Amino acid sequence: MTRSNTSVCLTFTDPRIADGAAFAKAVAKRLETENVAFDVGAYRDAPPGLRIWCGGTVETSDIEALLPWIDWAYHAEIAALSEAA
Repeated sequence: MTRSNTSVCLTFTDPRIADGAAFAKAVAKRLETENVAFDVGAYRDAPPGLRIWCGGTVETSDIEALLPWIDWAYHAEIAALSEAA
């Protein structure tokens, strides 16, 4: 995890993930499809992962509500990798 003044960047380190960028995009897409999080993909110059805005306008409870959704999307994508293999 990398922290900045305004955002938290998460990377996926699970050894089952061969393509970190594609995996992160798929997780971000699942979150967007569920209307949970928008524009959480990492910037192109950042390591593949998720970027979560945590500036002064974001309530802690919003981040707390997001975390189970990230967990869900992560496990759904891991399951999709298993099915594709």
